[in-house]
Amino acid sequence: MLLTIDVGNTHTVLGLFDGEDIVEHWRISTDARRTADELAVLLQGLMGMHPLLGEELGDGIGGIAICSTVPTVLHELREVTRRYYGDVPAVLVEPGIKTGVPILVDNPKEVGADRIINSVAAVDLYGGPAIVVDFGTATTFDAVSARGEYAGGVIAPGIEISVDALGVKGAQLRKIELARPRSVIGKNTVEAMQSGILYGFAGQVDGVVTRMARELAADPEDVTVIATGGLAPMVLGESSVIDEHEPWLTLIGLRLVYERNVSRA
Repeated sequence: MLLTIDVGNTHTVLGLFDGEDIVEHWRISTDARRTADELAVLLQGLMGMHPLLGEELGDGIGGIAICSTVPTVLHELREVTRRYYGDVPAVLVEPGIKTGVPILVDNPKEVGADRIINSVAAVDLYGGPAIVVDFGTATTFDAVSARGEYAGGVIAPGIEISVDALGVKGAQLRKIELARPRSVIGKNTVEAMQSGILYGFAGQVDGVVTRMARELAADPEDVTVIATGGLAPMVLGESSVIDEHEPWLTLIGLRLVYERNVSRA
């Protein structure tokens, strides 16, 4: 089995693959203060409950693939693979790892590993041209050319960041539940804020994607728009441009990159 780990700024998503099929997944908070030993205990607790794996750490794991937007966590996970999974092939996505996706930006090292991994999966699943919209701590829009190249992207504040900012900066506002209001026109402060977040972000997605598609392809209709990320389901029903929803896009990309790099070893 292949263990895939996607470390984001807010959450870490883990997936367990049996061949091409994801058979289990977990979502935990990202804590940059956790040590390698704490992470190992956490992994043992999660995977020890799975019937396809043994009770000892590493039982049943044949490979590990990791990408992280948090350097300190990547450092500790590197130590986890060395100390606790020493005999298991591990691929950590960083400069030098073969992804198969050319990066056509000014400084490829600036692009988050998860965004490249998403592009790998998008090309494999849907081909190009494509736009990946990832609803995470930030809302990112990544463009993939018809030839499978990473062409660049857009970064906007994420949904939760915007909710938090309203609660902090608005004297009479507070943090609210991310839920669908009864109507677009809110009848109270909470519903008005929920409406602004939901329909505001849906409008942002439609506007940004439409403009990106015009630059990406001669015919914007040829562009496949893929949504992923933990908050994607909130916006899916209100956006008019999203074609596909793949919640495990990053994990699938990690599996593909692992296979490409291990086969070269």
